[in-house]
Amino acid sequence: MILTVTLNTALDITYQVKALRPHASHRVTEVTERPGGKGLNVARVLAALGHEVTVTGFAGGATGRTLQDQLLGSKGVCDALVPVSGSTRRTIAVVDASTGDTTQLNEPGPLISPAEWAAFQETYEHLLRSASAVALCGSLPPGVPVGAYGTLVRAARAASVPVLLDTSGEPLRRGIAARPDMVKPNADELAELTGSHEPLQAMKDTRRRGAHAVVASLGAKGLCALTPDGAWQAPVPERLAGNPTGAGDSAVAGLLSGHVEHLPWPQRLARAVALSAATVVAPVAGEFDRGTYESLVGKVAVAERRGAAQDLPGPG
Repeated sequence: MILTVTLNTALDITYQVKALRPHASHRVTEVTERPGGKGLNVARVLAALGHEVTVTGFAGGATGRTLQDQLLGSKGVCDALVPVSGSTRRTIAVVDASTGDTTQLNEPGPLISPAEWAAFQETYEHLLRSASAVALCGSLPPGVPVGAYGTLVRAARAASVPVLLDTSGEPLRRGIAARPDMVKPNADELAELTGSHEPLQAMKDTRRRGAHAVVASLGAKGLCALTPDGAWQAPVPERLAGNPTGAGDSAVAGLLSGHVEHLPWPQRLARAVALSAATVVAPVAGEFDRGTYESLVGKVAVAERRGAAQDLPGPG
């Protein structure tokens, strides 16, 4: 079983409009709702790839009940969300059909009490006993300690469960110090973390800070990986128009599934890039277009960056 953690779950609502104009009223042509938050998106992609997945995190209020009701229809995904008194947030994506651009509005999330945080930690440690890997994903809701991901990484390491961390800012900084097996920042998150705008140098610095392997999302340039086994670049084979929401989460699913299947790094990266691209053409986050994925995965030309990892100390 793969475990995904989404501390700030959301009900993702996507509006389609013909053209988005400031200061104007719009007729919505289509509305979709899905359980959301980065870890839930990761879980649905993992399940679509044939993996058994359990999701945990927080859910509360009427929005939380709607989210959990919809999770019942997600084949292969087991719900282990922890109840809270506050209401789960909503995220609103407005897709402009004339340009393909997406405008995102994210609510903050419920206030988590110390007792609710303690209850989650107990649930998490229990779930780790049967997990083959864990993904820690997304932002922290109010009330959760900023060092929460560091605590969860250390618990996974103590249980000998491989852990992937995908967050940003101070939670990322503190989580990396706990030495996760993998982190997946984007270029902006790397720059914020290290102060370097040169991706490879920033990735080296991130490994020095504690990450065992670093896989960076570089937008149209695809993924770059720096690991103890070497360094690779995996470009996007085709530019595709659509909704990019959730593309990074699909990349996480590709990396984590490749890890538990013991695939070599080039195959993991090819899968992650193809899934990410196939998500752009899907209508909502947490889904990917299987035909696009299958047509692209063999076209991802993963190139080894020889010498990139030379003279690089290990984490921590």
